[in-house]
Amino acid sequence: MKKMYPYNFSAPLVPLLFLMLLSCGEKSKSSNAEMAADNPEAEVTKPNPKKPLSEDFKTYWYAGDAEITSYKLNQARYGEIHNGHAVLIYVTEPFLPKEQVKADQDNPENVSVLKLNATKKFLTGIYPYSIMGSTFYPVHDNQHAIKTSLSVQEWCGHVYAQINNRNQFEIASHSYFEGEADQNFSLDKEILENEIWTKIRIHPEDLPIGDLRVIPSLEYLRLAHKALKAYEATASLSSENGITTYTLTYPSLERTLSINFTSNFPYTIESWSEESKSGFGANAKTLTTTAYKIKSIKTAYWGQHDNDDLMLRDSLGL
Repeated sequence: MKKMYPYNFSAPLVPLLFLMLLSCGEKSKSSNAEMAADNPEAEVTKPNPKKPLSEDFKTYWYAGDAEITSYKLNQARYGEIHNGHAVLIYVTEPFLPKEQVKADQDNPENVSVLKLNATKKFLTGIYPYSIMGSTFYPVHDNQHAIKTSLSVQEWCGHVYAQINNRNQFEIASHSYFEGEADQNFSLDKEILENEIWTKIRIHPEDLPIGDLRVIPSLEYLRLAHKALKAYEATASLSSENGITTYTLTYPSLERTLSINFTSNFPYTIESWSEESKSGFGANAKTLTTTAYKIKSIKTAYWGQHDNDDLMLRDSLGL
């Protein structure tokens, strides 16, 4: 039995639906008329209903700070496991739906998002890897992530990829590898693995399970040099001893991702594992990347940029 989001993320969307989805409320009639004038063939529809926010959610996520959690990382790369650390930074912020960037001022069109900046740092022999992914997901859980992006830096070069949620998913990808250099294309909207990490923190009870089509994480696709597209996947959800595990398996990619989080609010991510092929050609072997929680704090980190604030890294075990 296939279980999807209640509003069916996988269904084709009509042109300009993203403008309706990204509003904080229903557009006015005049605003709808303006959109129709810009695109006479567009059918104006109402946005998906917003899911209500609990009082616990409001108290926790609108307190004026971010949640920062550090993890001990064991990263599979080049057929070996490399030690490092990962950090997940969650914070709510207002987001401009048209420009798809953080809003600097109040505006009725702003969308409140739960942003996740996910970072990794690890060494492969003499040279370091630095990876960061950013995902902007509406707190009302009524559409796909508005934007998700990735950057990877290492001594051989760097890569960048971004998905913007508009009429379709608009993809921009840049790499120093032949065949991946500069790409711009569109995809039909499917579940994004990147958005799962934020959806967990909002409404884990509505996570999609069963047989699905999922666009894997941008990090995996770029590091594994796989085509950026949707793949067949199977998802399951299980709970034991206060921990819930969400598992995504991609048969054609020979890859399985499991995310372990607390079963009760605020659904903190305690650990994760990713089993996949690592290495090149016939020498590739199946290895498992793991990450285990070290410490979590809530703080307004954006104002803690002085030398006197360096000690805060000790509190995260970094």
